[in-house]
Amino acid sequence: MFEYLGSIAPTRQLAWDCATGNGQAAIKLATVFDRVIATDASETQIANAEPHKRVEYHVAPAEQSNLRSGSFDLVLVAQALHWLNHDRFYPEVRRVLKEKGVFAASAYNLLRTERPIKEMIRRYYYEIVGPYWPPERSLVEQFRKIPFPFPDSETPAFEIVAEWNLEHLTGYLRSWSSTQRFIAATNRNPIDQIANDLEKAWGDPQRTKRIVWSLVLRVGVKTMSEGPTT
Repeated sequence: MFEYLGSIAPTRQLAWDCATGNGQAAIKLATVFDRVIATDASETQIANAEPHKRVEYHVAPAEQSNLRSGSFDLVLVAQALHWLNHDRFYPEVRRVLKEKGVFAASAYNLLRTERPIKEMIRRYYYEIVGPYWPPERSLVEQFRKIPFPFPDSETPAFEIVAEWNLEHLTGYLRSWSSTQRFIAATNRNPIDQIANDLEKAWGDPQRTKRIVWSLVLRVGVKTMSEGPTT
């Protein structure tokens, strides 16, 4: 995906990774772009972000980045568009992008793996911790319906692929905000409700299995009709 974004940007000089979190996307952008500025509203996230010689981290809200107007080839929001105030953020996107600059937003769907593990994960997601997802989560599931600042361009299909053992998978489930909300509300670990069945289906816990996420990528290009950059 990152190489593709570089191929459609007007140049590969400068990218903004907005709402960078711990910097995962910023690091990958830095393999494609000469310079990456990564921002997040959370001081904690920026303090813990992975350093890279071509990435500059700053604490800043998405809607008021203080970045230079008309200077960016790409603005990327990875797995965070549903959290932002679109009415305030999109004028900022238009302001900082060069003419023909690219705005991209990505999200990934629920993981896929072999049956019956896949069905267990779906039950966990929708039935066990489903009520504990924040309301914004529904926007991820309807990602293509979120308002967008430019006309959508067609994009290729992308996937994230990993090889995980059982500990990796359960650690990932623990990281979900819905899991943490469940624990905070009930003082119980919701993973316990599928743990035995998951262990039986997995077999040797050190054995790795293929885990796949389908990426949803939306892309739009700024044109002169989008207005001035200042």
